[in-house]
Amino acid sequence: MYAVFKRELFSLLNSLMAYITIGVFLLASGLLLWFFPDTSILEYGYAELSSFFNLAPFLFLFLIPAITMRSFAEERREGTYILLATRPVTDWQIILAKYLACFVLVLFALIPTLIYFYSVSQLALPKGNIDTGATIGSYIGLLLLGASFLSVGIFASSITKNQVVAFAIAVFLCFIAYSGFDAMSQIFGFRAIENILLSLSVNEHYQSISRGVLDTRDLIYFLSFIAVFLGLTKLVIGGRKW
Repeated sequence: MYAVFKRELFSLLNSLMAYITIGVFLLASGLLLWFFPDTSILEYGYAELSSFFNLAPFLFLFLIPAITMRSFAEERREGTYILLATRPVTDWQIILAKYLACFVLVLFALIPTLIYFYSVSQLALPKGNIDTGATIGSYIGLLLLGASFLSVGIFASSITKNQVVAFAIAVFLCFIAYSGFDAMSQIFGFRAIENILLSLSVNEHYQSISRGVLDTRDLIYFLSFIAVFLGLTKLVIGGRKW
C-alpha cells in the first residue's frame, strides 16, 4: 500500500496540473481575502478569518475534483490499472493509497494559508487578538470537508475513463452535497423533512465545526460520508472486468 501511495503522490507532484490547481487556489483565496473590497478582511474591520473559511469550500468545489479526476480515469484510459491490480495489494489498499495521496496534496495547499492567520493576528489591535479556538476548529472543518470532497472525486474518477467527465461529475456531486440539501430544505414546508435534509448537508456540519466546537455527531457524519463514497468506489472497481 505504501508503494502505491508513494507512486501516486510522486505522480501528482510531478504533474503540472497539481501545481496549477494549488496555485489557482492560493491566488484566488489571496485575492478574495485581501484585495477584493466585498470580501477583504481589511474592509471587514474584524480580526477573524471567517470570510476565508466561507469562501474556501467553493474553491474546493473545483480544486479537489481537479486533483482527483485522474486517479482511476487515467489508469483506465491508459490500461495501467490491470498491472496495478496484479500486484499483491487489495482493492481497498489501492483506493486508500490514492485517497491518502490526494489528501496530502490538499494538505500542501492549505499549509501556506496559515500565513493568513499570522497576518491577521499581527494586524489585530492589540496584537494576537484573534479567536484561535474558532480558527483551529475552522481548519479542522476545512480538512474534513476536503476529505469528504476527495472521496466524492475518487468515486467520480472510478466510473469513467474521461478525466473531464470525472471532473464534471465530482463538481456536481460535491455541489449537491454542500449546497443542494440546504436549498431543498427551503422548498419543503414540513419541519421534519427540513431537519432531515439539513442533517444530510455537508455545509450544516461544516459550519457547526467552524464555530470551534468539535461535536461527535459532526465527526461521525464526515467519517460516514467518506466511508460511503469510498465504499461505492470499491463496488465500482471490484465489480468491473478491466
